[in-house]
Amino acid sequence: MTIFTSSKNWCTEATALFRLAGPLIVNNLAVAGMQFADAVMAGQLGAKSLAAVAVGASVWFLGMTLMLGLMMAISPIAARYFGSGQPALIGRYTRHGLWLSLLLGSTLIALAHFLAAPVLSFVGIDLEFRALTLDYLLAIVWGAPAISAFFAFRFTTEGVGRTRPIMYTSLLALVCNVFLNWVLMFGNLGAPAMGAVGAGVASAVTMWLIMFVLGAYMLLHPVYRSLEIHQRFYRLRPEVFREIIALGWPIAITISAEAGLFSVVSILMGTRGVDITAAHQIALNFASTMFMVPLALSSALTIRIGHAIGGSNMAGARFAGVVGIIMCGAFMALSASVLLIFREQVVSLYTTDEAVRVIAISLLLMAAAFQVADGLQIGAAAALRGYKDTRTPMLINMFSYWVLAFPLAYVAAVPLQAAPNWIWAGFVLGLTVAAVLLGVRFNRVSLRGLHTQRAQD
Repeated sequence: MTIFTSSKNWCTEATALFRLAGPLIVNNLAVAGMQFADAVMAGQLGAKSLAAVAVGASVWFLGMTLMLGLMMAISPIAARYFGSGQPALIGRYTRHGLWLSLLLGSTLIALAHFLAAPVLSFVGIDLEFRALTLDYLLAIVWGAPAISAFFAFRFTTEGVGRTRPIMYTSLLALVCNVFLNWVLMFGNLGAPAMGAVGAGVASAVTMWLIMFVLGAYMLLHPVYRSLEIHQRFYRLRPEVFREIIALGWPIAITISAEAGLFSVVSILMGTRGVDITAAHQIALNFASTMFMVPLALSSALTIRIGHAIGGSNMAGARFAGVVGIIMCGAFMALSASVLLIFREQVVSLYTTDEAVRVIAISLLLMAAAFQVADGLQIGAAAALRGYKDTRTPMLINMFSYWVLAFPLAYVAAVPLQAAPNWIWAGFVLGLTVAAVLLGVRFNRVSLRGLHTQRAQD
């Protein structure tokens, strides 16, 4: 096909993808900035607070990714309706997403209060910071309904190709979160010094703020009127709930499989003492920050493919997928190079504790080893979401991360009590296998769509 050899087509598609992804990159970097701020500010309180925030945030992230994945179904649905010129059908998915958010968030709050303490005890989190971890977790979980509703708004505006509002709300969230951390963690402006728990409260308040801001913006801005988001709010359609859940639950399991692996390894690290837990948090925080760029590109890729398919352009959808996957992998190759060259300087941003620094530097070497595969797999998974292909990627991720990667990490962490970089070898294995299998799946699905359209023409 000429589109795969024309540099002009490549540049055009890359430019379109970047234009859509640019605000999402800022959004994701702002989210990473909040995680970075939590880690650095908790680090100022000592290794105990840093470890508590690391483990608590990892447990919270497991629940949040389930809500994120379910709401993410709204993006490809909205993109297809928008691409086919039927914007009035989009609002019903946003409304039903908001009702689901209320249910999901309330359930997560209840589960945290009943199960968090037994789970932390069962997995053997170090007693030195277990109680502080629990307090942090029980504070941040109150933001669950708000962040889930924010996702419903976010993936609606993302699906119709308007990503700047997401960028603005995330920047507001970054400023708000850092300010509230400063007030609540350290007791400034007359507030009590809450330490690590203050970081959880700050995050929960920030979630409610950005939900209200983005929701109000979409209510008032005329560009969203054609979506009819706020009309017939109390008219519930079971078939819409079913469609969101049918498409969303495999996405939720897919991203939770990867995020869950990282979170569970963080929890396993929490059984190995303060220094190892803190070093793991440093390395993972930086690697996660770099991951924000291909994550944004992948979100834009889902939209590009959804619009192309909605407009019956299967060749354009396949080409957008190829370009997007390569761009995700290329950025992570650049990130890996930065880690190899500047890893000592990166660690110095977080801590001056020599024991923690040595462990963190070794973990960043492992991060460099898996970053390219991480970029390729997130690009391929997003491309498949654009095709509404979610169940096979779910199975691929479950196999890669939980059949292959987790046993390796667990054996290294618990029975063998191996060095932390051997535990991280599970990441390398799981991400590499996922990248290969998801790439093969995308090639098959996109070719099938192309051949089907040609047969119909």
